[in-house]
Amino acid sequence: MKLHWSPRSPFVRKVMVCAYERGIADRFECVRTPVAMDTPNPALLHDNPLSKLPTLVLDDGSALFDSSVICEYLDTLHHGARLFPASGTERFRALQQQAFADGLLDIYLLLRQERNKPPAQQRPQWLDAFKVKSDASLDALEKLAPSLRQDGIQIGDIAIACTLAWLDFRLPDLEWRKGRPALGAWHACFAARDAMRRTEPGDGE
Repeated sequence: MKLHWSPRSPFVRKVMVCAYERGIADRFECVRTPVAMDTPNPALLHDNPLSKLPTLVLDDGSALFDSSVICEYLDTLHHGARLFPASGTERFRALQQQAFADGLLDIYLLLRQERNKPPAQQRPQWLDAFKVKSDASLDALEKLAPSLRQDGIQIGDIAIACTLAWLDFRLPDLEWRKGRPALGAWHACFAARDAMRRTEPGDGE
């Protein structure tokens, strides 16, 4: 298998953390695949017409995307405890937490894109709306923190941890830990996991 990969993508990181947590990172080859909103990657378009990361190409040539689909597929390739509960309330709780973290990441990616525009082209009302959503979401995660896991982790825990780590990497001025001690304490412990340390964002290879 082949994974279209970038060392800076938080969605790719979620996939890699899942792979390392379950000891299957050696089951696929990571291929550095540059992407940009204004420059579709021809090689990636062949496997994923959306030209988005991550994309996992299976041995039969078919492709899986996005990160949530890839993570659940990888969770079928081992015999250990599942990151995705099989059914019932626990499954939908884990899926909801993953969707929350991924949706929050989408907001932050748009926020960063808006900030990167020349000041005269930025939309203040958009920036204000992003802040309202960000504050409300982080406050909700603070309330959720006591139920987040360090043992028997699930996909929701991984997704939330990767989102918060990306904030540290790309938007440290948001100071997400301020006024959120429970969330900060949980993340500090989770970030010390081997899978998180091995997937820290950077320039990569």
